[in-house]
Amino acid sequence: MEPGTRPSKPPKTPNPSPLRRQRALALIIIGAALLAATVVFAVLGLTARGANDATVQQSSISQILALADQHKLKSATLAGNTVTVTASDGQQYVATKEDGQQLTDYLRARGVKNVSVQKPADGTPGWVSIAMDIALFGFLAVLVVIMLRRSNSGGGTSQAVPFGRSRAVRFNEQHPTILFKDVAGVQEAKEELQEIVHFLKYPDKFEKMGARIPKGVLLVGPPGTGKTLIARAVAGEAGVAFYSVSGSEFVEMFVGVGASRVRDLFKMAKENAPCIIFIDEIDAVGRQRGGMPTTGNDEREQTLNQLLVEMDGFDKHDNVIVMAATNRPDVLDQALLRPGRFDRQVMLEKPDLAGRKAILNVHAAGKPLAPTVSLDRLAYQTTGFSGADLSNLMNEAALLAARRDRELIMQHDLEESILRVMAGPERKSHVLTEAEKAIVAYHEMGHAIVMRTLPGCDSVQKVSTIARGMALGVTVSVPVEDRSLIRKTELLAKLAGLMGGRAAEEIIFGDITTGAAQDIKMATNIARRMVREFGMSPLGNVLYEDDGVGPQVAAQIDAEVQYLVDQAYTSAKGILTEKQDKLVAIAEHLMRVETIDGAELDRLLFGHEAIHMAERVEAEDESDEPITLEEVSRSA
Repeated sequence: MEPGTRPSKPPKTPNPSPLRRQRALALIIIGAALLAATVVFAVLGLTARGANDATVQQSSISQILALADQHKLKSATLAGNTVTVTASDGQQYVATKEDGQQLTDYLRARGVKNVSVQKPADGTPGWVSIAMDIALFGFLAVLVVIMLRRSNSGGGTSQAVPFGRSRAVRFNEQHPTILFKDVAGVQEAKEELQEIVHFLKYPDKFEKMGARIPKGVLLVGPPGTGKTLIARAVAGEAGVAFYSVSGSEFVEMFVGVGASRVRDLFKMAKENAPCIIFIDEIDAVGRQRGGMPTTGNDEREQTLNQLLVEMDGFDKHDNVIVMAATNRPDVLDQALLRPGRFDRQVMLEKPDLAGRKAILNVHAAGKPLAPTVSLDRLAYQTTGFSGADLSNLMNEAALLAARRDRELIMQHDLEESILRVMAGPERKSHVLTEAEKAIVAYHEMGHAIVMRTLPGCDSVQKVSTIARGMALGVTVSVPVEDRSLIRKTELLAKLAGLMGGRAAEEIIFGDITTGAAQDIKMATNIARRMVREFGMSPLGNVLYEDDGVGPQVAAQIDAEVQYLVDQAYTSAKGILTEKQDKLVAIAEHLMRVETIDGAELDRLLFGHEAIHMAERVEAEDESDEPITLEEVSRSA
């Protein structure tokens, strides 16, 4: 649902004044001069040291000891391990002695009367060392001043942001990249938010009527349904500033930092009103308070308190709207949801059939589709997809067509992209043995036959033994129609379909493998929800919380869950035993061709081509009533 748009760059700050530029240039010149002075003084020190050492001849300690034995030395100077001597002819020698070697008494015993001991010297004149230290300190001071002035100035996106300042990103309201026309599949949400647009554009109209626009709008919906996108569209339609920030950016390890960032954010918003503040994933900072007995969450609670205070502090003329997004409204603090704060909630659900068609049309714009491509058919095959999934699907199809050196996107590119979105890319390099290929084929066909036989199961679209993502094979099934409620019989049928793979392994090979691990996990989760949340067990219409049941009730829950899964396995095994000849024939065919679609499965399983979901578009064109799941099952 989110088109490939990029946030516009924040507005550029004005150029610094000429005086500021002159000061900066002066600081740079001073720093360069000090650095040059440091280099010059260092060269002078080395030169002076070289001049002093020009008349001194390097020698070994053994040669100096030999001169002493011959009584040819007049004086000697010891500075650490460095020994400097003057011979009778005036020549100076320097050598290095070993650690601990005592020479003072040795030289005096051999007639060297002037023997002195000094501290080791670095050979650099004192005035040069002092000048070098001053120059280096001055250069570092100028460098620090330049860095501080750059960090405190307001221009430039690469400059450091003070720790307590808001990190919200401002989008360019003069050239909005997202409008309502770029958002599809959420028509009701757009109609609800249109009122916010009108208020931001014409506030006087509402004030004359004494109306108070909501201060906060909470966007609630599953991931990928376009919460951030529609918030951007509201700002784009209204032509106002849009400040976007994540809830996690308010929380730091230091207490008070988050509250400071909240104050700074609202200060900026009020200075640039009318505008919109958008807080993504607000549950990161807005969770219910008082849940922890320790003080480890003081920073988050202080940040939340500051957010509540700022939202209460709005004047009716501020014209600042706070929008936030979450997929967990149940964990938010009740103080956030009361009237006067986030007093309006806008729900964004996964799109229905009409919404998917509209979203596909939005993302198909600018893509070269073949004349035979049917987006209506694609919309039928993507039940349960979110807007982000559909956007990814269209992009994957374009990538596939480009990799295959085609100029148009074909229908099979789009249908293959459905598999890529649902199960991941193909892993053709993953080589299986012949025995493993047979197990995978029978396992996937066990799923498909049970799901195609039982009324209430989702429609089988494709069966493949090609490894995708983490799966060695896939059976793709989607609901025939959009549904908000699921019957108990449909859940039981879904459980049987999940256990069909394990049942097929046991019937054909007399053994079971680890390939059903994910199936068992999914079946157990469904059965547990049936017992604990949906009241679909003898335990009655009671909600059993995770941490609110005793050991006896927990044991009863586990027993009911096991009963549901066992019954599903028994049902799947009975169907596959009855259709074992079909299971063998179709699985052997699947091993040869690797992939079959739903229509081919119907031909092989029932001996004729049943009305399948892939043909629903053509069938509905000839009939006034849509084909239902029961009609499809009866036709089989």
